[in-house]
Amino acid sequence: MKRISIVFLISLLVLSCGSKRKIVTKKKRNPPKTEQVVIKTETEKPTPAETPSKPITYANATEAYIANFSAIAQEEMRKYKIPASITLAQGILESGSGKGRLALEANNHFGIKCHGWTGQKIYHDDDASQECFRKYNHAESSFEDHSAFLTGRSRYSKLFQLREDDYKGWAKELRAAGYATDRKYPDKLISLIERYQLYKFDEEVLGGKYVIRSNENTNRIHHTVVKGDTLYSLSKTYNTTVEDLKARNNLSTNELSIGQILIIK
Repeated sequence: MKRISIVFLISLLVLSCGSKRKIVTKKKRNPPKTEQVVIKTETEKPTPAETPSKPITYANATEAYIANFSAIAQEEMRKYKIPASITLAQGILESGSGKGRLALEANNHFGIKCHGWTGQKIYHDDDASQECFRKYNHAESSFEDHSAFLTGRSRYSKLFQLREDDYKGWAKELRAAGYATDRKYPDKLISLIERYQLYKFDEEVLGGKYVIRSNENTNRIHHTVVKGDTLYSLSKTYNTTVEDLKARNNLSTNELSIGQILIIK
């Protein structure tokens, strides 16, 4: 009986040793996948550079000067009755078309000397060594002072008895009043006015007409001839006839000259 028990125990022992212990490993759960959203930022396209406008070019410094200052001269004409053509011609001549030292360093376009001036000054050789000239902050101030200079001095009073379209008369009277010592000063102004047709700026201000009020309180209309004018075109403009224009102006031919003043009615 004991032998049987021993054999039974040994059998159990053998069976228990031979059996394999199963090892259970817990699988780790994979973390939930998260979608990664990639936002593509659209690179900004560089804005095309604006094509710079081509600078306006002029045939010479005088034409550039006229383009820059003609509007100012016309405004001075409206305010002070000084022909824009005269102002421009004087500015061109006195400043060397804006290239002279006084214009570049002092904005003085008319060679106006100090004469009691309390503003800024510049010294420059002229009729004498190191004379005193006026200095301005802006070129426009020089044009304004030029108008004030002529209107504020009695010796220039005869200028304002002339018509605004009589640039020849203004050029001569400026010299006679002592504005310049150069005997050829009037001829130089007239030459500039006619070469660059500066009288057109006077015509724009006056509107092509010049009205004179006579003692009888009637209006007399005059016209200053500009390039392109003919008796026929003027007769249509003023609603008259070629024959009437010739009779009023004692004309024997149909020829006209630039700057000629015609009586319209």
